[in-house]
Amino acid sequence: MSPTFLILAFATLLSAAAAMSLRNLVHCALSLVVTFAGLAALYLQLHAQFVGFAQVLVYVGAVAILIVFAILLTRSGDTPNQAVLAPGWMAGIIISAVVFAALGWAVLSSGALVASTPEVPEVTVKNIGDALMTKYILPLEVVGVLLTAAMIGAVIIAMKDERPDAK
Repeated sequence: MSPTFLILAFATLLSAAAAMSLRNLVHCALSLVVTFAGLAALYLQLHAQFVGFAQVLVYVGAVAILIVFAILLTRSGDTPNQAVLAPGWMAGIIISAVVFAALGWAVLSSGALVASTPEVPEVTVKNIGDALMTKYILPLEVVGVLLTAAMIGAVIIAMKDERPDAK
């Protein structure tokens, strides 16, 4: 692991922890943007250029902006005075550590790390585009319809009900 990878991973984990623990929703959303950008930087550092740029375009450019707009359109302006962590947070950390240790033990004892990896074919943006427009056209269209329905639903939820009072 290179020092760049470690720094990016630490910054990404720190911003993810901030996104789930801050009280102000706008601060949480901005921390989430930093997390998305950190993931994109990790993809680019691992030579997965297409995934990295898709991460920037989709998550940093679209999803994060949509989250910020949704918060700004629907928030009441009050920061909750409740505790940030649920009462059983320590049990959650212990269970997570046990599950992580079990998964790590299973991966390390499986021998998958010592097996030779097959030759990875070169993936280019042209190949991905050709596959999306020929072999995977139906799933692409279904995802497009689903995202459009989700966007229309979000707009309807965010709209204010401005009916005149019927007296």
